[in-house]
Amino acid sequence: MKIAKQATDAAVLTEIGRRLARVRLEKNLTQVQLAEQAGVSKSTVQRLESGDVSPQLSGFIRVCRVLDLIERLDLLVPEPVPSPVEQLKLGGKRRKRASKAKVPKPSPKKWQWGDEK
Repeated sequence: MKIAKQATDAAVLTEIGRRLARVRLEKNLTQVQLAEQAGVSKSTVQRLESGDVSPQLSGFIRVCRVLDLIERLDLLVPEPVPSPVEQLKLGGKRRKRASKAKVPKPSPKKWQWGDEK
């Protein structure tokens, strides 16, 4: 299954768990061995693979590290790169906060006779 925007959270967790289990089996590791090497409990590995409940992110990262998947997390949240125009506007500085979207103010309606209610 391809993880898509329309997928439910449960479907995404289940698919991630299925993929982690497949990588673990390709590396010929039991859940106990993976848990020991990652420094997490066996139940954490079981929960990750089942997709039933999402464990702490630190446990997920430890498991990914043991399965040699840690570099792939860079694809999950890539380093933001401002456009060349944005770089010129910022003058080499990084943004430190978000700003509100500018909403254009409605232009005042021109007054006409009969509008004096």
